[in-house]
Amino acid sequence: MEIYFSPEVINPHFQLLNIVDANGKAVGNVAFLFDEKKLYVHGLLEEKGVEADFKDLVTPYLKGLAKAKEGLDIFSCLYSGCEKIDLNGDKESGNQ
Repeated sequence: MEIYFSPEVINPHFQLLNIVDANGKAVGNVAFLFDEKKLYVHGLLEEKGVEADFKDLVTPYLKGLAKAKEGLDIFSCLYSGCEKIDLNGDKESGNQ
């Protein structure tokens, strides 16, 4: 299943994006919160089975945001159902 970002709220301090399927049905959301040199990312998918697509959608978006602020520390917490999605392949929690 292909998924896409659908912006809900975007301002200089945070972004809230809905995640929708090809039919426009909401399947989750992701929030990006900016604080000086830190970026906090929290995302949740309601349905299982699109974890790889979610990771493929979020990873380049984060890389683009990181280019906007040099030295940005990114902290992420992404879930599909009740299972954590690791962006770096790490099984440890913390700075992603």
